[in-house]
Formats: sequence, C-alpha cells, structure tokens
Amino acid sequence: MTELSIGTRVEHPRYGEGIISKDKITSYEIFFEKGGKIEMTKSNPDLEVLEEAASAPKNSLTLKEIEKVLEYVLDKHSMLQEVVPMGEKWNGGTMLLQPANPNLQSKEIPIETFFHKIVMVRDRLRVLEQNINSNEKLTDDEKVDLQQYITRAYGSLTTFNILFSEKEHYFVGQKTK
Repeated sequence: MTELSIGTRVEHPRYGEGIISKDKITSYEIFFEKGGKIEMTKSNPDLEVLEEAASAPKNSLTLKEIEKVLEYVLDKHSMLQEVVPMGEKWNGGTMLLQPANPNLQSKEIPIETFFHKIVMVRDRLRVLEQNINSNEKLTDDEKVDLQQYITRAYGSLTTFNILFSEKEHYFVGQKTK
C-alpha cells in the first residue's frame, strides 16, 4: 500500500468509513464512524481508499525517508559498519608466522582475526580521510598532502586484497597515469 495523506477517506469492513487524522511512522490514526479513533498499521490489508486527500499537507516522514536520513547521519559520522566478506577459500584458515630462528616458537593466527584487523585499519583510514576533508582549519594544500599519505597507506595494504571476497572492497593506492 502506498503512503496515505491526512484527510484521506478510507473504508474498513468492521469499522466502516473513516478519515486519516494522523500519519505516524508505521501506522495511521483513523476516525471511524462505527469505531471512533483507532490506530492501524500502514500495511493493514483491510483498508480500502475511498478518496485521496486533496493535496493534504504532509506533516510526517515515511519510514523510508527516516531510514534514508538515519543512514545518511550514521554514514556521515562513520558509524555504519559495512559487512565486508572474506574470500571463502580463507574461511577456517590460519596464518603461520614462522621466525627465521629455529629456537623461537612460531605463531598461528586465525585468518578471520587477521582479516577483521585489516578491515578495521581500512575503516579507520576512511574516518581519518573524512575528518581531514571536513576540517575547517586545514588549507586545501594541507588536505591534499594528508590525502596523499592516506593513499600511500592504501597502496601499502594492497597486498592484503587477496583476502577480500569482492574487488569493490580492495585497497587501492595511487593510480599510475
């Protein structure tokens, strides 16, 4: 069902005709002839539109609009945690760090743990990048200089691209012309 505006006339099999008086996030408040004021979910299949409200003022956001706003704000403040899949061939694998000195003990690390750390480094570099770009005290030249360091850091991490499932998550360093 599409979003209905305040003032829209509806019909319900049990309550009869009604008029939408409030548009909430997931429900409508409707005044019915037979039932009085009743709140119904927006997805109620029993509601039938009799007459759309004539350009009624929209005084609330739809759930989709709220989701879009929340996503924007969380992304702006780097609070969205993107799920980055690791390549399937690495699932359950371990990474062995073997010292050159045979008297020293080797270290095994689950690849998932190492991969998670790599993704965290990438996410923190992105936050740093956003903070640089939004910093009002830095000049444009200073921002460009700092961005170049971040780009070089990404380039240093390209070795670990082999762990990622999808190329869109790869580290990308400075592109050659």
